[in-house]
Amino acid sequence: MIRMVPRSGLAAVSAALLAMNRQLEVRDVLQTIVASARELLGAEYAALGVPDDHGGFAQFVVAGVSEEEWEAIGPLPRQHGILAAMLHEATPQRLADVRKDPRFGGWPSAHPKMADFLGMPIADGEEVLGALFLANKPRCSGRRPAHQAEERPEGGTAGPAADERPCAFTVADEELLRLLAQHAAIALTNARLYERSRELTIAGERARIGHDLHDAVSQKLFSLRLTAQAAAALVDRDPARAKAELHEVARLSAEAVDELRAAVVEMRPAALDEDGLVATLRTQAQILDRAHTAEVTFACEGVRALPSAQEEALLRVAQEALHNALRHADAAHVRVTLVRRGPGAVLTVTDDGAGFDPGAVRTSGRHLGLVSMRDRAGGVGGRLTVLSEPGKGTAVEMEVPGG
Repeated sequence: MIRMVPRSGLAAVSAALLAMNRQLEVRDVLQTIVASARELLGAEYAALGVPDDHGGFAQFVVAGVSEEEWEAIGPLPRQHGILAAMLHEATPQRLADVRKDPRFGGWPSAHPKMADFLGMPIADGEEVLGALFLANKPRCSGRRPAHQAEERPEGGTAGPAADERPCAFTVADEELLRLLAQHAAIALTNARLYERSRELTIAGERARIGHDLHDAVSQKLFSLRLTAQAAAALVDRDPARAKAELHEVARLSAEAVDELRAAVVEMRPAALDEDGLVATLRTQAQILDRAHTAEVTFACEGVRALPSAQEEALLRVAQEALHNALRHADAAHVRVTLVRRGPGAVLTVTDDGAGFDPGAVRTSGRHLGLVSMRDRAGGVGGRLTVLSEPGKGTAVEMEVPGG
């Protein structure tokens, strides 16, 4: 049973729940949950991790850590230790000193020091949606006598032994966080349903754009073809008119290019704006892994956010390389990696497929998208490298500088 809290506390809970349910985007919901939990329980730090299917986190949101500190910490944590207990056992964790727990595996050198710890799974029925945890709550000057054991809520973790300092997070805090997590699950589920509905709408809109683009560009190319044929017929007997027709060819070509560029801008992947490059690549790899017989995997190390132009270029190159590997190379395994290199990042797509001779491909005029990939890399100040041999698979690497 949830304990009664003071009116000011009830007002704070109400404000937190309203704030969560006002958000429609998943990322905004996650940030609101973390900020609300931290403020409501007076913690120094708060974080929420949404697990993926590969032992890592698809999303990880923090509060109380600056951008500089977050960058210095390095790669996201894995699903192990106390985080794993919350995710896989769906149990709350309340610890006086997280560092003394036998499951604690240490932190990166730049990680803030944490002691008091309160963690709560966010679950929708049997599905655990995430792990929410708080750390370092300021302590009152008074201290509970050593002979008084702390009350333990049903399903919670045991309190500290009598000769140890008690956890600054109380039983009431744990019950309050449990309530917050229950409503967080509702808000997060609603946000996911909203995004899926939006994706269906976007898919329909893209189909419309594609249809309109096909009609417009087809008309331009048809006119272009007729005009070029007319110019060829007039070259010998009326050079002046042939020159005019060639000017028309140039004009029609420019219009077709402009329409294509406008369509590309309009069809910028919405997922990049919503989730960022890492989550978008991970999702696409999971979808392709399910849709093809080839095993498609994704791994990321140390990369968080890049300028939008660089993220879009990296995504487009990854999509082109994946298409080649799955459609043309007959690969059994395709691996996508994104790693930090200095202030920039490196995307690599490797496969164990048929491979090809890059020189022969250029000679034959079959570019396999290599020209567009190089153009995308060059457009953001990056560099593209393609290594392949017949029978030895292919590796496409794109490096971009930092923002």
